[in-house]
Amino acid sequence: MGSEKVLGINSLGRIGKLSLWHHVNRKYFDRIVVNTGREVGKDLEALCGSIEKDTTYGRLHHFLKGRNAKRCIQIVDREKGDLSIDGVPVRMLLKQRNPAEVEWAENGVSIVVECSGAFNDPTSSVSGGRGSIRGHLAAGARKVMNSADFKPKEKGTTMPDDAVVLIYGVNHEAYDPSRHDLISAASCTTTALAHMMKGLLDEYAVESLLTASMSTIHATTNTQSVLDNVPKTGAGDLRKNRSILNNIILTSTNAGAALEKVIPTIREIGFMADSVRVPTTTASLIILNVTFRSTVDDDGNPNVTRSILQSLFKKASRTTQKDLLEYSDEQNVSSDMIGRDAAVVIEGHDTHTRTGFVTLDLATIPGMSDEALALLPDPIVHVPVTHAKIFGWYDNEYGSYTNRLADLTVHVASHLD
Repeated sequence: MGSEKVLGINSLGRIGKLSLWHHVNRKYFDRIVVNTGREVGKDLEALCGSIEKDTTYGRLHHFLKGRNAKRCIQIVDREKGDLSIDGVPVRMLLKQRNPAEVEWAENGVSIVVECSGAFNDPTSSVSGGRGSIRGHLAAGARKVMNSADFKPKEKGTTMPDDAVVLIYGVNHEAYDPSRHDLISAASCTTTALAHMMKGLLDEYAVESLLTASMSTIHATTNTQSVLDNVPKTGAGDLRKNRSILNNIILTSTNAGAALEKVIPTIREIGFMADSVRVPTTTASLIILNVTFRSTVDDDGNPNVTRSILQSLFKKASRTTQKDLLEYSDEQNVSSDMIGRDAAVVIEGHDTHTRTGFVTLDLATIPGMSDEALALLPDPIVHVPVTHAKIFGWYDNEYGSYTNRLADLTVHVASHLD
């Protein structure tokens, strides 16, 4: 096993299962070890069926190789839980829920993708409660990738030195192999949002942004209820317990706070974010609103216009964000994004801007001296301000998020000595 590259995946939820699909197809890792934490169905065939079939993306072999492809999962050793998936050896572990008790070391696993959603606190102790993300390190993994943002349970807790939040294509070069053992790939929404903001901030200084906010029209997730049910003890958001089959549901998102970890300069303006959950299985839409302190030339033309924004995103899609940010002039709908391999797809057709002028009487500004006012030809000034509305699509499951999580995983694995 010495020179083998072996990947561990903890949990076969939506991102865990799709991460398995991705890495089976990518074949960067020689072997994959998946921990489900429990028996699945009545036998190994039931587990294979769960891996192979997917309501959103179809069957695995069709997804990988087209409609005429043959099934690609075989049981190799029933007792050991060994499978072959499209030629890649995959071992299934079906017993341990606590990360510290998973047999990573025994199976030669060096890097684990934590996809259960249960261990998002990098400050928690290995010995505490039901387990900790640090348990994977105790069990033999050298690096752990988390498929969610880090959220310390104690508010105000400082992020440990060995933990970092990275988004591939935005700040992944900040990864320090000698220091970072716990790596969060943020969230699906933060990934798409960060690529939208990178496109803007590569062109405009953050100081030129007055305000920024976003709403994501987001597909349902497994945290929501199929039918109405009773909220858990202490639940603050009562709407997530309402049926996602029948409702548009307002809720919150951590994307704004997570964005500040990835692009720290965003803290200078702050960022508001909210989410609207809708009854679709995947593919979501960010509506980004940014207000710029703009300038105008002698003819009154502002430096932020619809065509300028379209041009800068087109340029980014060909250069600094090639293969990550995509620009589209098509009139897309959400199903067009299912499986789309891009962190975000800018809907150029619906990018809009509007420039107006804020009138200020400098005499009303606190601290403005009479002497300074006397030097001005007119204390009344007109400041140009441009509001921009930009739309960005993302396949919140496979195309955008799982693929970028996998890119980041390979980046981290490539630095293992």
